[in-house]
Amino acid sequence: MPTTKIGAAAALQRLEGWRAVEDRDAIEKEFRFKDFNAAFGFMSRVALYAERNDHHPEWFNVYNRVEVTLATHDAGGVSDKDVALAHFMDEAFREITAIK
Repeated sequence: MPTTKIGAAAALQRLEGWRAVEDRDAIEKEFRFKDFNAAFGFMSRVALYAERNDHHPEWFNVYNRVEVTLATHDAGGVSDKDVALAHFMDEAFREITAIK
């Protein structure tokens, strides 16, 4: 079953702290952690979710920072899959940063 594009504007109404990408239908967010270990733990957790759901983020990591861009290539832009992955990332970030 094909994935339906909902667009960045519709997705952003359901998310906090995400923003639209200027040059294409995608959303993005930057996550900052206390150190590389926490950032890598976040990426590992997200990678397992992404693989289970066959929906993978575009991301970039330097030390404690992870920059994420989400779009569904098959839909030609942002879909509900991106919203679900964004929610998962936000929750994983809250859990990881709550660990002292």
